[in-house]
Amino acid sequence: MTLNQPLHQEIRLVVLDMAGTTVADGGLVERAFAAAAAELGVEPGSPDHDDKLAYVRATMGESKISVFRHLFGDEERAQRANGAFEKAYAELVDGGLVAPIPGARETIEELRADGRTVVLTTGFARVTQDAILAALGWQDLVPLTLCPADAGGRGRPYPDMVLTAFLRTKAVDAVRQVAVVGDTSYDMLSGVRAGAGVVAGVLTGAHDADALRAAGASHVLGSVAELPGVLT
Repeated sequence: MTLNQPLHQEIRLVVLDMAGTTVADGGLVERAFAAAAAELGVEPGSPDHDDKLAYVRATMGESKISVFRHLFGDEERAQRANGAFEKAYAELVDGGLVAPIPGARETIEELRADGRTVVLTTGFARVTQDAILAALGWQDLVPLTLCPADAGGRGRPYPDMVLTAFLRTKAVDAVRQVAVVGDTSYDMLSGVRAGAGVVAGVLTGAHDADALRAAGASHVLGSVAELPGVLT
C-alpha cells in the first residue's frame, strides 16, 4: 500500500451482508415474523400486528433479538418471539425458498481470487445462518461467517461484527482497508461506525438509495455483482 494509492485499491477485507445482499429470501422475514407474532398472541390483521410489522420492515438488517426486545418489552417474551421467528425462518429455508442474488457467488469467488478476504454476516442467529449456508451449499465459500452472538451479542447498527471480522481474519492493517456491503441503513451505519474505507449499499434488498446514502453509504450499487468493478 502506498500513500497515493486510490482507497478502493487498498481494500483487502470485504464484509458482506447475507439476506438482501448476497441471498434472496423472497420475503421470508415477514413470513417468519407472522409466526413469531402468533406465538405472542398478536392477532393477524390487527392494528397491533400492522404496527409491529411496519417496525420489522423499517429495521431490516438489525439484530432480530434486538427488534423483538423493542416490540415485546420484557426479555422472556422477546426470547419466545425470537425462538419462534428463527424456527419458522429455518423451516422456510429448508423448504428451498432461498437463492443466491444473481452473481453473488461469482462475486465472492472473484474477490477471493483477487486476494481479498471475504466474511459473510447476518442479523439472524447462528442456527439460521447455518441453515441458509447449507441450503445454498456455501459452507466453504468464505473463511469466516459471523452472527451477532459471535461479536458479543450486538448486531447492526453497531460496528461489532465488522470489527470482529477485522480482528479475527487479521487480513488488513487498518479499518480503512475494509469494505462493508449491505442492503439496509443498519448495514451502512455499522460500516461507518467501524471506520470502513468503503461502505456500499445495494438495491436488491430492503432500503432504497436515499435511505442508504442518508445512513452514510459511500457507494450505491445495483447489486453486489457490481462490487468487483468498484474495487478494481
